[in-house]
Amino acid sequence: QVQLVESGGGLVQAGESLRLTCAASGTIFSINNVAWYRQAPGKKRELVAVLISGGSTNSADSVKGRFAISRGIAKNTMHLQMNSLKPEDTAVYYCNADIDGSYYWGQGTQVTVSS
Repeated sequence: QVQLVESGGGLVQAGESLRLTCAASGTIFSINNVAWYRQAPGKKRELVAVLISGGSTNSADSVKGRFAISRGIAKNTMHLQMNSLKPEDTAVYYCNADIDGSYYWGQGTQVTVSS
């Protein structure tokens, strides 16, 4: 059974940084595209950043220049580095990954940015 587990969320002040980690476990042959999404209270889940298997990345305009997605050094991990955080970045952050042709979601980690 493949599972994704996020960690690294928390409460920070505006302007500070956080690094989220997503760890995949289970029987895994390959992890292809990976992405981070977020969902703020009362809003739809939105794509934050995506890392294509070939190595290219893309991110939402609202986080360009502040957030960066990457694969971790540890096997089957990925990160979302978030700098210059703003109150509007407050949300539950979810990782999503294409693992062996199926998409999986983590349970989410809360990020709260105070002004």
